[in-house]
Amino acid sequence: MKEYKAYNNRNYLKIPQLSNLDSVQKSAIKTVAQVLPFKTNNYVVNELIDWDNFENDPMFILNFPQRDMLSRYDFNELSRMPDRNTPKKEMLTYVNSIREKMNPHPAGQLEHNVPTLNGERIRGIQHKYRETLLFFPSQGQTCHAYCTFCFRWPQFTGMSEIKFAMKQTGLMIEYLRQNPEITDVLFTGGDPMVMKASILKDYINAILDADLPHIKVIRIGTKSLSFWPYRYLTDPDAQEILDLFKKVADRGIHLALMAHFNHHRELETEAVAAAVRKIRETGAQIRTQSPILNHINADADVWATMWRKQVDMGMIPYYMFMARDTGAQNYFGVNMERSLNIFRDAYQQVSGICRTVRGPSMSAGPGKVCISGISEIRGEKVYVLNFIQGRVPEWVGKPFFAKYDPKALWLNELEPAFGEKEFFYQKEYHKLLKVSKLPGRSLASEDLQSA
Repeated sequence: MKEYKAYNNRNYLKIPQLSNLDSVQKSAIKTVAQVLPFKTNNYVVNELIDWDNFENDPMFILNFPQRDMLSRYDFNELSRMPDRNTPKKEMLTYVNSIREKMNPHPAGQLEHNVPTLNGERIRGIQHKYRETLLFFPSQGQTCHAYCTFCFRWPQFTGMSEIKFAMKQTGLMIEYLRQNPEITDVLFTGGDPMVMKASILKDYINAILDADLPHIKVIRIGTKSLSFWPYRYLTDPDAQEILDLFKKVADRGIHLALMAHFNHHRELETEAVAAAVRKIRETGAQIRTQSPILNHINADADVWATMWRKQVDMGMIPYYMFMARDTGAQNYFGVNMERSLNIFRDAYQQVSGICRTVRGPSMSAGPGKVCISGISEIRGEKVYVLNFIQGRVPEWVGKPFFAKYDPKALWLNELEPAFGEKEFFYQKEYHKLLKVSKLPGRSLASEDLQSA
């Protein structure tokens, strides 16, 4: 049995391989970890990271905070505070001021995605798209290890006022009952697969036993295959988890693990190969996704290798995302043109069986916006964009055009092309935003009809 051991900013110096780092590098980890969450584990440390080349190793950068993830000014100010004997309260105030500058809840997660039940908002659920409900079980709001780019980093920083979590399964079931347009329930976090099998079973059985014929799909967003594949192999309740997956599949509900793999290195251990086999034997599918990230995977060959390997293992490439405009986006962000070129170059290298993947896509306030291409129309160089998913379903699949901007990283940095004052969806979107500011209202399903 493989025993899980976590490391964080309180005990990371106990990691034997950190002897490869000098005192300045170790101190930098501690400084940045005061702002961004930091947790790794013995599997990542021993089986994924190349310690002979740790400074450029994508797995090390994915797990260990880097000084350039903060601005030079903020890093220097924060690193000097201990030497100045700055009071802890003052340090925390400064840390939180840095966090607030990092857009802790992008795309209206707090303001616009929280739905209502009987006139009151339900914390712990998000309902942005008509068919899909996001559920944040309170026991799943952590991970086996933390990605340094994570767009849900506030979940792990102790900023409780901006943390999503929910224990009340009954409220979720009642909301599902009142909204029959929902077909998919997505368990998310954090990582739901940190939960004990008995707890996950309670949540899923509640859905199975509720007689909700419109629920066709249960998804589980997880990084566990990458960061702790032993969850499905040697953990004490590993078989119980697999039996639960089989139960869902046997009931005729599509069970999909939405697996986060950011680099092909994460696919190369014996443990992950065995875990994938066991999960697939239950009848569950595994779909894979990742943002495109500087310092980790901003290379077409990395993506092509990753997609091919995933298909070889029986997984389905699903999304290439743009790095969200939150956290250390300045460190990880890849501009739209380069992202598109990397996607195309990788896409051209693989066979049709790998081309289930979509992207590069931005999960922005109005919806998932795909960068389809760069073209010249009427003598103007433009981005060609379309909605893969939208707050208003009728937006999906409609192409629209933005002025070419070689530095643009995100949708809000773009302007409409051809002299238009706004993109086609903006008038309706702004109307929805006004509705969501009313007491007890959100941008969820019922509001799409009444706005």
